[in-house]
Amino acid sequence: MDDKFDSFSGLLRGALGSRLETGPEMVDIFAEDVVFEFPYAPDGLPKRLEGLPALADHLARLGPMLELAEFMLHEVHPSGETVVFEFSCRGRGVAKGLPYDQDYISVVTLREGRIARYRDYWNPLVALSALGGANAAAKAYEGETADE
Repeated sequence: MDDKFDSFSGLLRGALGSRLETGPEMVDIFAEDVVFEFPYAPDGLPKRLEGLPALADHLARLGPMLELAEFMLHEVHPSGETVVFEFSCRGRGVAKGLPYDQDYISVVTLREGRIARYRDYWNPLVALSALGGANAAAKAYEGETADE
């Protein structure tokens, strides 16, 4: 498969296809009560987000931390309203310019054409390396620099 996408929302639309209702904004593809889970998130980064406002806040916090350049969709495994897909992302940590080359497996459950639950499995060591370590990652997520 190995389809390329310029954005996370493009990747989601590619992986979920016609199962997903789309709108002009990324938030349009999520249910208002969406639950995002990150089972392998390191300390200082969230393990669970509940609701669209929490997801929007999370995405706003990640923007200054990581510059994501390319997404590659490798496999899609649909099973009813749940879709498992494998993808990778290439980018860099903004503060130090270190590479962020991550592989993911995501489990997405849809309800009425919107994402209701998203479980994101990724390697936290890749994220910590790109962000300059656990302390720097936690501080960056809170909007601080590692030197503050």
